[in-house]
Amino acid sequence: MSKQLGVGFIGSGFIAEFHAKSWMGVRNAEIKGVCDPNLKSAQRLRDLCIQLEVGEPKVSASVEEMIQNPEIDAVWILSPNYTRISVMKSIVTELEKGRSKLRGVACEKPLARNVKEAKRMVELVKRAGLLHGYLENQVFAPSLLRAKEIIWRRGAELCGRPYLVRCAEEHSGPHKAWFWSGEKQGGGVLSDMMCHSIEAARFLLTDSRKDKNSLRPCTISAEIASLKWTRPRYVERVKKLTGGEVDYTKTPVEDFARATIVFKDEEQNTIIAETTVSWGFVGPGLRLSFELIGPEYFAQINTLNPELHVFFSREVKGEAGEDLVEKQASEQGLMPVLADEAFTYGYVYENRHMVQSFLRGEMPRENWEDGLFVTQLLMSCYMAAEKKKKIKFPPPGLGDFVPQVARGTWNPKNI
Repeated sequence: MSKQLGVGFIGSGFIAEFHAKSWMGVRNAEIKGVCDPNLKSAQRLRDLCIQLEVGEPKVSASVEEMIQNPEIDAVWILSPNYTRISVMKSIVTELEKGRSKLRGVACEKPLARNVKEAKRMVELVKRAGLLHGYLENQVFAPSLLRAKEIIWRRGAELCGRPYLVRCAEEHSGPHKAWFWSGEKQGGGVLSDMMCHSIEAARFLLTDSRKDKNSLRPCTISAEIASLKWTRPRYVERVKKLTGGEVDYTKTPVEDFARATIVFKDEEQNTIIAETTVSWGFVGPGLRLSFELIGPEYFAQINTLNPELHVFFSREVKGEAGEDLVEKQASEQGLMPVLADEAFTYGYVYENRHMVQSFLRGEMPRENWEDGLFVTQLLMSCYMAAEKKKKIKFPPPGLGDFVPQVARGTWNPKNI
């Protein structure tokens, strides 16, 4: 096993910053490169890496330039959803021409905008012969890992497996303009955030001693809606946030979604996952919540109930920011504080696992096959919402399906 992994980041936005912050808890790896056509953004990320003492990465404007660097052993694809295929094509080309020595690639969630693209991503990574990791941070969150370990070791062992999970992610809206675009992002809040909730649900409901395929999705029902961001004042706010790039009077996307997935295990027990996501939640900040329920037990997680709170009276005034919690919506009152968001949200354990897997030459436990499966479930949720009925999984036509919200044809009044 090699002692050190040189890692390059493709993309330099806030997602990449979370990963960089997590690197202080990652062993045997150093950030050696940052690639982004926006060189100013890439330089800011480089400066952050130096400040955190997690590397002194070289800045590149192209994927090709970065991965030709012999110090780069693996790359993290952290660029927008609509760039994923082109990034992988560049990686494959450089490898096939012998100009890179990559051994692994990790990709941020979701793997792609639809099933066709996700399958293409899997085809490309297999063609390249690379180890691949799917960066779903929530299944590496310490609270989820501990909850699953305790529930399955004590509750399930004595009284039977858990049969219901509820997962939710809610905040007030995305950071960057492309997230608000159905075409570029692949949809709205369902595509953006339910990928987290679905995989977290599957993780909590699956016995660690068994294969993931021991839990089989049978039916899916879902609905989507625009509850906030198509109201006139918020339409104008989206225009302002996106520099006029996105107009929800013409191409709206959903800001609320919920889905119910009915699974069967190997013994044909019925297992249910309920997932809810929203861009319309205005509280102290981002809220992740989970409930895992079985015959004689349950586990509960809420990231807005941390061990640290601070209070500021109305006399304490300052600039708006996100120094207490992600998606922070206030600077006054009783505020929850996450002492280390990268750790709480799972980025530290996630990246540590990916690094160790690549160094050992092993496939990560979360990989692109999982990313493809999650995309299939996401698109099935969109299909069920459009059909307004429960559907069997996998539904016919899933491989070529593109949601109305991604095609710019969705009418939020038609629900």
